[in-house]
Amino acid sequence: MNPAFVGLGFVVGFLIGLTGVGGGSLMTPSLIFLGVEPLTAVGTDLLYATVTRVFGVLFHGKKGHVRKDIAFRLLAGSVPAVLIGGYAVRHIPKDVLNQYLTLVLGVILVVTAVLSLLKGEIRLPLRPRWAYVYLLGFIVGLTVQFTSVGAGVIISFTLMNVARINPREVVGTTILYGLALSAMSFLSYASMGSVDYILAGTLIAGTIPGVYLGTAVNAKVDKERLKRVINVIILLIGIVILMKRLGAG
Repeated sequence: MNPAFVGLGFVVGFLIGLTGVGGGSLMTPSLIFLGVEPLTAVGTDLLYATVTRVFGVLFHGKKGHVRKDIAFRLLAGSVPAVLIGGYAVRHIPKDVLNQYLTLVLGVILVVTAVLSLLKGEIRLPLRPRWAYVYLLGFIVGLTVQFTSVGAGVIISFTLMNVARINPREVVGTTILYGLALSAMSFLSYASMGSVDYILAGTLIAGTIPGVYLGTAVNAKVDKERLKRVINVIILLIGIVILMKRLGAG
């Protein structure tokens, strides 16, 4: 069991338990940096994220920090997106997917990180409507299906800045929605054999204590400051990925 991967699982699990974000945004690019094939990195991260979020939902559910009504509506919007994305993944050549996954991943990381860092200055003139929640679920579902990134950062940003949901409820709700979405998306990659189960198990060994610790300190730290640090890291990773991808192209 590689200690580096156990440590990576612990760090990412801690961030998920504490803020609800940082899962795919950190894990998938980290795996790619460590030499894992992009398509396998996405599939392995989806399995890791599913198990991690099971514990996150249990821990946050006990604290009453989960809005199931919002999570289920997001999921309803994501189902058709997952089906469409799953079909596309199966019918697009693997080498083409690996070539463009890193480019799409880099763009998503940069855009979502910038949006989150600027969230205090953004005030979208939208009235609360459930239709927006379904649409958001569809967009995020399609994004996660191809890159495993998006659920935490995009959902957290939107719920806090558009729906004005309590930040503590945002964390639990994001984890519950992310659990269902990653589980569905994982099945597509598993059916193609694009999952490294041994690597996923190593990551999961570190994530369980990480999620528990992150949830335990959730109410004791300045989450807004920590989220800014996380988003700066996400932004830097995205920039590096884009530079490497464009340089290779």
